[in-house]
Amino acid sequence: MESKVNRYSKQLIIFNSIFIIFWLVISVFPFIWTFWGSFKVKADFFSRADWMYAVTGFHTFIETGSTSTLIAYIDSWIEGEFWRATKNTMIITVSVVTISLFLGTLGAYALSRSTYKYTFYILIAALIFRAMPHITLVSGYLFPFFQLNIWGILPTTIIVLVAINQPFTLWLLYSFFKTVPKELDESALIDGCSYFQAFRYVIMPVMWPGVITAGLFSLMLAYNDFTVTSLLLNQQNYTMVPKINAYLGTVEYGGNYMWAVACVVSATAPLFMIVMFFQRQLISGLTTGAVKG
Repeated sequence: MESKVNRYSKQLIIFNSIFIIFWLVISVFPFIWTFWGSFKVKADFFSRADWMYAVTGFHTFIETGSTSTLIAYIDSWIEGEFWRATKNTMIITVSVVTISLFLGTLGAYALSRSTYKYTFYILIAALIFRAMPHITLVSGYLFPFFQLNIWGILPTTIIVLVAINQPFTLWLLYSFFKTVPKELDESALIDGCSYFQAFRYVIMPVMWPGVITAGLFSLMLAYNDFTVTSLLLNQQNYTMVPKINAYLGTVEYGGNYMWAVACVVSATAPLFMIVMFFQRQLISGLTTGAVKG
């Protein structure tokens, strides 16, 4: 009986290993293929005659004298002004994360310690607002922004992204604060701290994994957003995602596909490195918020 159980356990381990490897290959392959293709010319990466051209760099060698080239990166960053889109993305991302965490930590802490019944209705209202499609929310901002002549600039887009992101940040941080025992607050108050001092010096040091988790989700929302930034920013102030979309062209105007390929890699790589760097805090934060202590 024991040998039979061990046999089933080994089969399960083998099956799980094969499934995980298969899933990783399927997930990682598109980015690896895009990364590899970003060093080729369009005739290779988008070849209809033979897909192996994208591997061997046949036309790339003919045009540049090498099987790999940085032309797509150089042209997109300089001639295509992708550096400007990167700068705009950094400004919006840092602003959204900072404002969202500042308001979210204060609001979530207050709601988690509140004994009033309206706390529940505030959280439900925030959840409903978060569940609404972004396009329905942004459409309501367009007319007043046009009337006030503040459409197309970064500050108004930051405000809208914070408004969209705040309900999720509030809910996430609320669940984290609920895991922190109220006795910590009471002990700090007995020792002479004010409510804000108790929040700053006692609660926040315990909350860092949750704050980092909420910050990463806020960062990904602002960094990857397309709907809000494409509708509320003019072309001069585009962030990276709308800028990449602009490189693809339209029905009337042809785009530069290799610029888009190179910029996809440029935009994805920093996000990947950030998530990998904070993976321990991210996992710790998610597990902390999932179990109420």
